[in-house]
Amino acid sequence: MTSLFHPSVSGHPSATGRDALQQTLGLGTAPLGSLPDGPLWWGPQDRDVAVATVVAAIEAGVAFIDTAPFYGWGRAEEIVGDAIRDVPTRPPLLTKCGTVPDPNARSTEDHSRDAIRADIDASRSRLGVDILDAVQVHDPDPATPIEATWEALMELVEDGAIAVAGLSNHSIELMERALSVGPIGVVQHQYSLLVRDVETDGVLDWCADHGVPFLAWSPLASGFLVDGFDLDATHATDLRRRLRWATTEQARSDLVRSALQTLSEQHATTMVAVALGWVTRRPGVYAIVGARTPAEAELLGRPLPPLTEEDLQLLDQAGSA
Repeated sequence: MTSLFHPSVSGHPSATGRDALQQTLGLGTAPLGSLPDGPLWWGPQDRDVAVATVVAAIEAGVAFIDTAPFYGWGRAEEIVGDAIRDVPTRPPLLTKCGTVPDPNARSTEDHSRDAIRADIDASRSRLGVDILDAVQVHDPDPATPIEATWEALMELVEDGAIAVAGLSNHSIELMERALSVGPIGVVQHQYSLLVRDVETDGVLDWCADHGVPFLAWSPLASGFLVDGFDLDATHATDLRRRLRWATTEQARSDLVRSALQTLSEQHATTMVAVALGWVTRRPGVYAIVGARTPAEAELLGRPLPPLTEEDLQLLDQAGSA
């Protein structure tokens, strides 16, 4: 199984000295890029607190940091760049490309060679690094053949601008087509107790068969699986108020939360730890965990509970109800 943290992939020493369970968690920065007029609004986010959050995550031993230009149109990347400037060592930096502003909509996809190169040059500048450890194509672009996109990314690998290229939210068909052009270093999809499509559509099995690390985004369902989560306490226009866990699938969300609460008490841990332990139970699966404060980031350094078959059955029953 390819390791995301192998020196040939990340360009950084592997973290073999850390607890293996802690190596499965990376910091997600989408909430840190929150802007009221941006593409993603999670409520107010103080910039200094955001920088301190990234530093705290690094100190906690996160395995990687995942960001994207889309997160505040560069704000999250700038925050990460400020945070890593003075740290003695840092984990691998993963960002994305291809999603660009659209004056008539929130965003659009442009995977042309020039657009990808411009995206990656801008990300390197905002992050303050010469080489990006991984760049993932953020979403599919129906107007551009994936083969052309992958050729552009392979050129950037050859040029030394990025270490590896990856795909986010792409189907197996597109992954296979990209693989015919060049190697895939990482794959990212949404995956949590409330979103399990990758189990049935073959994406998880494809990654395991090809030795490609799988990154689960939103493993805590945007906060709905977090201890003490209170939707009423979020900003009135917070994007989470429109998610299906708050509307059409609130009952299922409540059942999963109840099961997590039961297991967290049995294991003397948190709901977050149980939910992340479930997501990362398979070899080669890593979780991208969002944090907005240093206190939240520090939780990423704590061990995850080993879940029994009975635990897994309880969670499966709750999620399928």
